[in-house]
Amino acid sequence: MEFTISSQSFQPAYLTLDPAELRQRAEHAVASLEDCRACPRDCRVDRLHDKWSACKTGRHAVVSSCFAHFGEEDCLRGWNGSGTIFFSHCNLRCVFCQNFDISQAVKPGPARPGSRADEIARMMLELQQAGCHNINFVTPEHVVPQLIEALADAVGQGLRLPIVYNTSAYDSMESIRFMEGIVDIYMPDFKYWSTEASRRYLKAEDYPQAARAVIRAMHRQVGPLVFDENGLAKRGLLIRHLVMPGSLEETRAILKWIAEELGPDTYVNLMGQYYPAGKVEQRRYPELCRRTSAAEMEQARSMATQLGLHRLDERRPLQMLVRQFANR
Repeated sequence: MEFTISSQSFQPAYLTLDPAELRQRAEHAVASLEDCRACPRDCRVDRLHDKWSACKTGRHAVVSSCFAHFGEEDCLRGWNGSGTIFFSHCNLRCVFCQNFDISQAVKPGPARPGSRADEIARMMLELQQAGCHNINFVTPEHVVPQLIEALADAVGQGLRLPIVYNTSAYDSMESIRFMEGIVDIYMPDFKYWSTEASRRYLKAEDYPQAARAVIRAMHRQVGPLVFDENGLAKRGLLIRHLVMPGSLEETRAILKWIAEELGPDTYVNLMGQYYPAGKVEQRRYPELCRRTSAAEMEQARSMATQLGLHRLDERRPLQMLVRQFANR
């Protein structure tokens, strides 16, 4: 199978939509906030009128930060960075969250006002003007209606970058349907396979079922990850999996499912940067009070290879990417 596309022939998925259709979809999505089912928590609260529940987010999405990110995969950061917009709050309660200060510790309310659609649209356009290669929505699971609303504004003002949907995979099927034909690159993080581990570490025992369902849907929408001639990701599915200490059986089950359900061409990033964070402490989660070892990472990569997964992410120093592009 061919995994490349010409940068000249590529256009973001949302440009194939009629602008009126995109506006209509935004209106429909925002209206759904009145009886919110944006994620599997299925809270059914009236977020349209600024009520909130599990995600602690009312009518407007709360932006934590917006910048050119050079810490993402090579195919996303390139040489000018991935245009990331980090959203505060989260619908999961991962005890080890490395962004705990913005996902769980931050308090909702007047001190953390949300951003209107026109404000988020302006952020996207500023990232595009800065030369970023894509718009990367981080922790978007609970704010899909607000994102579509902002995108409709930004596209009307000249947005032309691929959209990256950077998620925990604890999304609702309704949200993924809303994003069809809008997202170019889905980047779900498949965290745990078992109900027991998900209950203990994510505080969501239905996480594995939800993740499998939405990742299948993402794959149906965009297919395997494809790159342009410069090595930049343009469209497709990129699955992240953070290898946790002492949890190689979880890793094996996830990789086996990916290989069998989605196929060996699936692009996978096996991440080894876990460190104790968030609520992890010796008294409550002693098994998480160490980093993932080099031996565990080697075993995880060996598992993937044995299962037939041949597109594993490799990281190069940023200066190599810059030099490679400069020599073209």
